[in-house]
Amino acid sequence: MSLQQTYPGIYMSAKGKKELASIDSIVFDCDGVLIDVSLSYDATIRKTADHILRNTDVKDPIPITPDIIEGFKATGGFNDEVDLTYAAILGLYAAQKLGEDPNNFIFKVIQNADETGIASVERFLDGITDISPIKKKLDYPGRHDENLLYLTFDQIFYGSDLFFKLRGKNSAFSNKGLIENDQILLSTLLLSELKKRFGKKIALVTGRGLESVRYPLQKMLDEFDLDNSFFLEDEPRSLAKPNPASLINSISGMNSAHCLYVGDSAEDLIMAQKSSQSHKVTFCGIIGTSKNPQKKLALFEEKGASIILDSIDLLPKALNQALDYDISREGQ
Repeated sequence: MSLQQTYPGIYMSAKGKKELASIDSIVFDCDGVLIDVSLSYDATIRKTADHILRNTDVKDPIPITPDIIEGFKATGGFNDEVDLTYAAILGLYAAQKLGEDPNNFIFKVIQNADETGIASVERFLDGITDISPIKKKLDYPGRHDENLLYLTFDQIFYGSDLFFKLRGKNSAFSNKGLIENDQILLSTLLLSELKKRFGKKIALVTGRGLESVRYPLQKMLDEFDLDNSFFLEDEPRSLAKPNPASLINSISGMNSAHCLYVGDSAEDLIMAQKSSQSHKVTFCGIIGTSKNPQKKLALFEEKGASIILDSIDLLPKALNQALDYDISREGQ
């Protein structure tokens, strides 16, 4: 499938243009699509891993860089940031035990990770060294409201006030929550344009919980079909991406004949592809929030994406291009 740059920041194949012309609903991922999380969630991964590792016997742990985060996410098994944090902690713990350079070893871990996420990392590391002490200490995933890693991550991300509201517990950290650093990419103007095209058929399927989406988006969230949206942090782990059940339920609930799912990760693409086995679904990849957009473009193209955009702001332009293409085809 050959992608062409049809407009600055818009990459589509002929198949993608044809598919867009019949879209009647749109479902969004949140992080990296509606919100830039590089200074919030990504920073929380880094701070949580550093805090946990410094409370084990790992000396001067390396920071979890954007390259490490994107490396794990590219495997298709780490849409959940806490899962990613856990995998990074295991990798850096193992690197010290093995006497390996952590900067190199963490990418060896990534190379041996796959769509099964933390299970693939545990399997690889268990095969080369004893990581049972750190696994026992973290006891992950465990119960969300009791597990050490979950609680540490949530306290750093939400801050004391929001953490207490969501979890009913006092935070051990006094710094403001890194959720305050969320950068909103969604505009009321874009929502207005999309509502002209899709009406009420605009929903969310995101790894975040409802309240952690409502906090940054505030009143804009009410413009989505919340009855047919899914906030996977609030759901059982079995529904985590790339499990297609939540997207399928969203599509069915909106009575959509052809859905556009807009995401920024390999898990999002895999979920859309799995959903397309029973429903008509087209994936649109967003690359502009990536540290390396061209690398993300190549990843999406390799995995079969037919529509890729730099930004969600280009959605109206892409949809109009598809309509123009459809009209021109009908005239042939």
